[in-house]
Amino acid sequence: MNAMTSFERGTVTIRDLSKSFSINGRDLNVLKAFDLDIHAGESLAIVGASGSGKTTLLRVLAGLEYADGGEVLIDGRPIQGIGNERAVIFQEPRLLPWRTVLDNVSFPLEMRRLDAATAQKRALHYLTLVGLRDFAEALPAQLSGGMAQRVGIARALAVQPEILLLDEPLGALDAMTKITMQEELTRIWTEEKVTMITVTHDLEEAVYLADRVLILPKEKGGAIRLVPVDLPRPRDRSDPRFVHLREGLLREFGLH
Repeated sequence: MNAMTSFERGTVTIRDLSKSFSINGRDLNVLKAFDLDIHAGESLAIVGASGSGKTTLLRVLAGLEYADGGEVLIDGRPIQGIGNERAVIFQEPRLLPWRTVLDNVSFPLEMRRLDAATAQKRALHYLTLVGLRDFAEALPAQLSGGMAQRVGIARALAVQPEILLLDEPLGALDAMTKITMQEELTRIWTEEKVTMITVTHDLEEAVYLADRVLILPKEKGGAIRLVPVDLPRPRDRSDPRFVHLREGLLREFGLH
């Protein structure tokens, strides 16, 4: 990589990435010789069969797992564990039950030693962004599942990351709430202009959220596929082009 090359904030470069785990004394390759470029400000969805390495890839990008080989660059610089330019949203919001909604969102800012007034002001801004300012003083137990996930999103955005990493963020929600949250994620991504990388099992969700869908192969070392989603936003799920892309992904996994 040319050290003089300039990168936009939120650019991800993956080269020859490999990752394996030892299970019962046997090495299991999860990612092998993996290359990918993710553009700044892009929304990328990652899909694949169980065991294809979706969550492992996300954890490597987050700095929660270390690769065995190859490199991952953020803005042209190798990642070294967890970094301030990345934030992760998990399937479960993992809120602190004894802290109010506002205090949950401001918590990571306190950990970064931001002064209390600035932390509270920023937390309120992101609670407003996700439509929960009126619930700032509520406790997590008083929230619905969708509302709790919105708090998790606000908490991740409050650190103002360049890259938002989402691991099945809507998987535990009911169908109607999931659709609403997909619309919310798209709106927030548009407003915040972050790079958004989402692991999902929901192929319709992938088409709805993403500029490109990355399909991980079941066979390790097999070719990855990148499917562009060249559809206007907000997306219409009944649009024949949307249906065509969704049906094509279903066929990829033998589901149609």
